[in-house]
Amino acid sequence: MLLLSGCGTTTSTESNSANQKRYDLRGTVVSVDKLQKRAKIDHEDIPGFMERMTMDFPIHENWVWEDLVPGVQIRAELVVDSSAKDPYWLEKISIVANSAPNRPGVEEKQPEQIGKTVPDLSLMNEEGKKFTFKDYRGKALAVTFIYRECPLPEFCIKMSSQFSQMANQIASDPEAKDKIRLLSISFDPQRDTPEKLKQYGLGYLGKDAKDDLTVWNLAVGTDKEVRAVADFFGLKYETDAADKAQINHSLVTAVIAPDGKVTRIFTGGRWTPDEVLAELKRTL
Repeated sequence: MLLLSGCGTTTSTESNSANQKRYDLRGTVVSVDKLQKRAKIDHEDIPGFMERMTMDFPIHENWVWEDLVPGVQIRAELVVDSSAKDPYWLEKISIVANSAPNRPGVEEKQPEQIGKTVPDLSLMNEEGKKFTFKDYRGKALAVTFIYRECPLPEFCIKMSSQFSQMANQIASDPEAKDKIRLLSISFDPQRDTPEKLKQYGLGYLGKDAKDDLTVWNLAVGTDKEVRAVADFFGLKYETDAADKAQINHSLVTAVIAPDGKVTRIFTGGRWTPDEVLAELKRTL
């Protein structure tokens, strides 16, 4: 599983420099210094730039430090800018949550939401109607988080593409269409109105869609309502300090059983529709 940290530019104003060069980086965390916001990474070859070596990298995102621990494998974007305060740093970090080596006597930590009942929190769907999570009782439910104007293909665009794919697949299955629901929650209430979310969802479903937003719902709420839902599921998001139009955020997709209890948390974007559908059907 991956925790993809950030869906916009970095929180540093250095990201606007015309002198920047960017490279894909893969490696293993050797050590971390949370106070200095640096991590030592044993990274693979970076074609056209650097051979494999172990070195320290500044990291500007704040929320990665809970998950960035020695032993985990990461994917990231290395930004190089000789004119910036930090001449290089890492952005868009993807943490492979299960890659740290197992230690004797230490069990793999499960997300704290597993087995918990989702609070009866209120939101508004794409039709402008208020609902709570209790309204989904009796059905298997998958929940993810997006915002319409997210520009990155591996973040909200991928989440919505995969949810629309699942929605059409579920809608064409006589046994599943009345038992499974999907819900995408926007954390951009200032711009994502129910009407805009409806058009967004229909656009992803396509002209030959099997679903008409019956299986797949999209929702938004007030800042307070959305934050309460995000906090329960462990989603982290904040407006980018350098570009107010962008929102930096993690990726969380949850599966909820018909009794309202969370059975699975997929962090990051490296899950497939088949994996989520299998988990949804298992809860039935």
